[in-house]
Amino acid sequence: MEPIIKTNKTIYKNFSYFLLLQIMPLLVISSYLIKEINPHLFEKQMIYYVIAFIVFLVSFFIPWRRIMWWFVPLFYIANLGLLIAVEFVGKTILGAQRWIEIPGTTMTIQPSEFIKVSVIMMLGYLISQKPPPESGYGLLKFIILSVVIVIPFILIAKEPDLGTALVLLITGYGILYIVGINWKIWATIFIVLGLSAPLLYGQLKPYQKKRVTDFVGKPSYHVRQALIAIGSGGMEGQKKEEATQTQLKFLPVSSTDFIFAYLGERFGFKGMMVVIGLYILLIFHLLYISAKFASDYLIKAFASGLAFLLFVYMCVNIYMVIGMAPVVGLPLPMFSYGGTSFIIFAVIFGILQNLITFKDYNRYTSDSKITMISKS
Repeated sequence: MEPIIKTNKTIYKNFSYFLLLQIMPLLVISSYLIKEINPHLFEKQMIYYVIAFIVFLVSFFIPWRRIMWWFVPLFYIANLGLLIAVEFVGKTILGAQRWIEIPGTTMTIQPSEFIKVSVIMMLGYLISQKPPPESGYGLLKFIILSVVIVIPFILIAKEPDLGTALVLLITGYGILYIVGINWKIWATIFIVLGLSAPLLYGQLKPYQKKRVTDFVGKPSYHVRQALIAIGSGGMEGQKKEEATQTQLKFLPVSSTDFIFAYLGERFGFKGMMVVIGLYILLIFHLLYISAKFASDYLIKAFASGLAFLLFVYMCVNIYMVIGMAPVVGLPLPMFSYGGTSFIIFAVIFGILQNLITFKDYNRYTSDSKITMISKS
């Protein structure tokens, strides 16, 4: 009897290769535009891509289903601790106290980015432990799950970072909507929000109110320049040398929050529609994955959570650029220049791919890729 080592490659048949292929065109178009705007930023973005790829691989190979029970609560509490620490030791940049400086370095981290992952993980874990009945969760379970969402929402809003806080709020409740909540609860929430809207507006900071008044009145300088850039692009777009709004620096933050305006200036209406179409296809694919694995609430939570994150970021950023929403500091996901947000998305994609790939591989551990069989 001679043992033979056989590598189990069949587990990777469930890997969603198409999901990764859908992301590639967004990265290519984004990189092309960033290189035109600033070659130095392009070089840094390539470094972010490499880091994000490594983070994706690490997230993919961690046996999440085996460690969820202890890791998720610990990770969530640790993130809340960082958000609370921002209040006391946070670094203020441009009037907002959102960052914590890493001791001994000049680097900073933004806890509000990491909390998105922990909230999705916490919701997925709690829902998978006690799935909803056919009629959806009742009031008690809804309150318990709401606490997971509302506590970090309040802490982020106090920084102040209302844009990120609202993204977290919409994503969290979007997951609950997909999973299933009794319709009477939703009806009550919408009625209460409608009646309390004037009171909520009164709680906004002065600069936040100004953004709202700029939105309903005369557009801000940023939005006016963005509209000029998009309008000059027309249907087909302009050559790089003729894209004067960006090349002559009239368009502010053209590589980050307002990169969609430069897309319109360079590739016109057709280019903008292509990018929006790529996002829509990606979001629908994630919702399809959520429906396909309806009985696996971990996959359902991550797929729907990622879909809502992409949808909210995309809609808010594009509507902001074209003057149909107040200006907030939200990037175009996986498109704007920057590292933190992109790396966070890489983590979520890695965890989702892990949950899909190893769904039926219950004995998956760090050393279970090799099985022993006997040969007569």
